Amino acid sequence: MAKKPAKSDRQQVIDEIRRKQRRTERGRGLAIVGVCALVALAIVGATAYRPVKDWYDGRKFDSVALQEVGAPASDCQKVTEKKADGNQQHVPEGTPVTYTTAPPAFGPHWNVANVAPDPMARKLYTGTDRPALEALVHNLEHGYTVLWYDQTIADDATQMGYLRAIADKLGGTTNQRTKFKAVPWLSTDEDGKAFPDGQHVALTHWTGAVDAQGQADVASQKGVFQYCSQVSGAALKTFMDDYPYFDSPEPYGM
Repeated sequence: MAKKPAKSDRQQVIDEIRRKQRRTERGRGLAIVGVCALVALAIVGATAYRPVKDWYDGRKFDSVALQEVGAPASDCQKVTEKKADGNQQHVPEGTPVTYTTAPPAFGPHWNVANVAPDPMARKLYTGTDRPALEALVHNLEHGYTVLWYDQTIADDATQMGYLRAIADKLGGTTNQRTKFKAVPWLSTDEDGKAFPDGQHVALTHWTGAVDAQGQADVASQKGVFQYCSQVSGAALKTFMDDYPYFDSPEPYGM
């Protein structure tokens, strides 16, 4: 049986070059997979970092009373009141309402399919997911206190840490005394005019007596406002004590 002819030197060189190319391509492929895995891990890590850090930073407030979170009440202006309108003045969902105050404490609002306003469980919002003003005014009609914060607060990690601590302390849905929302006041193009100079937080409440039959005394209704230069748990506690949920047009609606 005839022997197969030996490969020429040239063919052996070509085969060796091809083997090296295949090894190089396999190595390059593994390197690409490795880089992709590292990028994916970095993305996952970055996504998980903020919630974990927020939780870790928030632990220092676990044993701190609400009134001890943030700035003292002296960093806030005096509470003011303004005669309210808009009691049970519902407009169709999606209808924009122009409010006369920045931020609003009363006025016409959405009443989506005759159900409750934004759920009580969520206490803190950012600019990407905040409910519409017209929905939040419905919350105010139901006895909520709304803390509005501007972009200066949103850009300050320490101030946002105070807000997260406050939201945690007022968490839950069983105690109506914790009817509270902390929400951003967006740009003037979206929401309305800016807060007074040097003030970056606003507390609002829609107050009004309710008679023995549970009917709102419209003539007594007022919007309540307090502006602060910083987040102040002390000011918020006093504000919510002085203007509790049951001092509102519809206190028992969630």
